[in-house]
Amino acid sequence: MALYSDKVMDHFLQPRNVGVIEDADGVGEVGNAKCGDIMKMYLKIDDDIITDVKFETFGCASAIASSSMATELIKGQPVEDALKLTNKAVAEALDGLPDYKMHCSVLAEEAIQKALEDYKSKQENTSQN
Repeated sequence: MALYSDKVMDHFLQPRNVGVIEDADGVGEVGNAKCGDIMKMYLKIDDDIITDVKFETFGCASAIASSSMATELIKGQPVEDALKLTNKAVAEALDGLPDYKMHCSVLAEEAIQKALEDYKSKQENTSQN
């Protein structure tokens, strides 16, 4: 059996939504000191809908594939739905990850959560002004 599913390989070799959103409404960065993976997510949000999402990931095939799939899962979704995205949903959408690589899907979930927290804190700051 192959170590990675066809979907993992596809998202690793042809990742979707790679890049930076310069005027992002929310940015989240997370890392795993144990494996060295670093993931950064950028969100563009209009009327509480994620209209664009980009990522930069320094890491293994699983980390890149998890980032790519996570962006696909939340693009076009309401913020409320994106907040519910779990690492399990990311891994399932990739047709599974090896157990010892599940932390990569956790990083994708955490990066999105941090980007959404950043967005919400910016919203609160502008409403207070």
